[in-house]
Amino acid sequence: MFCQNMFSKRLKTLRMSKNLKQSDLAKSVGVTNKAVSRIEVGQCAASIEVLCSLADYFNVSLDYLVGRAENPEPNK
Repeated sequence: MFCQNMFSKRLKTLRMSKNLKQSDLAKSVGVTNKAVSRIEVGQCAASIEVLCSLADYFNVSLDYLVGRAENPEPNK
């Protein structure tokens, strides 16, 4: 099951682990700075396209990103 709170926390943790500003991440995945901010605080959901872009950018599985798995490794 999708967990908005877990997704928001994991996204922020991943972004900070790479020392990225919200604006840097926004440019990389094609959204606005405000969108990244709202996603990180759980005010809005990301589209499937943005979810896939985020998972690819951080090289993690979608299941990990949205809180469905504990292992961040993407399935190859």
